[in-house]
Amino acid sequence: MMIGNNVLGILFANVHDERVRELTEHRTLASVPVGGRYRLIDFPLSNMVNSGINKVGVITGNNYQSLMDHLGSGKSWDLSRKREGLYILPPFGADGTQLPNRVGSLASISRFLRNSKEEYVLISDCDFICNINYAEVISAHIDNKADITMVYKYGKVPSYSTNANVITTSPDGRVVEMLIGPSMENECNYGMNMYVMRRELLMKLVSECVSRNRYDFGREIIQQNLNNLRIFGYEFTGYSTMVGSINSYFEANMALMLPKVREQLFDVNRPIYTKVRDDMPARYGLGSQVSNSLIADGCVIEGEVENCVIFRGVHVGKEAKLKNCVIMQDTVIGAGSNLNYVITDKDVVIQEDRTLMGFQSYPVFISKGSLV
Repeated sequence: MMIGNNVLGILFANVHDERVRELTEHRTLASVPVGGRYRLIDFPLSNMVNSGINKVGVITGNNYQSLMDHLGSGKSWDLSRKREGLYILPPFGADGTQLPNRVGSLASISRFLRNSKEEYVLISDCDFICNINYAEVISAHIDNKADITMVYKYGKVPSYSTNANVITTSPDGRVVEMLIGPSMENECNYGMNMYVMRRELLMKLVSECVSRNRYDFGREIIQQNLNNLRIFGYEFTGYSTMVGSINSYFEANMALMLPKVREQLFDVNRPIYTKVRDDMPARYGLGSQVSNSLIADGCVIEGEVENCVIFRGVHVGKEAKLKNCVIMQDTVIGAGSNLNYVITDKDVVIQEDRTLMGFQSYPVFISKGSLV
């Protein structure tokens, strides 16, 4: 496991906020709740910890109150340590200005990068839900004597991914061509925005980009250097899904009903950690009926629930019917209400006898703290 100790993890909490405006109005993309008790950041963060990485910096943009509240000291991920551990890195440069996107964010934490001792850096966004063994990625990176290794997936590019990196690799795995945001109808190799490289190399590339006033990570750091650097691909073959729209968020939650998906995401040997909220077990009233749903602790269910993801502390009133819904924590659903294809953010109150109907391709979204 020595390999992980020599790697610094960097997570971008805000990079794709604008894609799911509804969910990121009050929070970063990284702290969007998913699957009844998790946040999106739990997946990449747990993957790093499970791969032996014990120093992780989380670069935030704005709206990071809920992210800090969730991460705390990093204790849930065993990152609350005297040395190394978890660092929250605000995105302001030395002069207090906020620089654009990934390259700008990396430039603003140059001091953190400089002061770190690890030889390698693993950087990742928070929009992919997957369980990946980064130790294997790092081993492949070292075996290939690569300068940069990028993790990719073979399949159809998600429709809402506006600037996906589509790559072509040679038989030995080297990336020979990369297109940014092409319109691809067929299946292809698209990047998952996870990269491994030496820390010194990253600092050098970032400072070169900033001095030329170029801030596009894919174009300036990967595409420009395909011929000068040894850039390799690493194919991830397990289950993964990307949250890039309200629709894909809904689908990602619904996919958790499938045993096959749960098996791959929640591997016994590589658990996904999250902040613990000790609560009483869910209580089911006399007339309640629940089928094919994920119900978190602290819920009180008195109505009918089918094919839903219900977060902690939700109260479903008598004779209420919920179907195909994602209900975030501490929401109250009044008696006799009928909901189908609805996503409610936290602390929503739906009064008695309300009917809300969305559609599979267009779920109704109700924002945080609303009264319906």
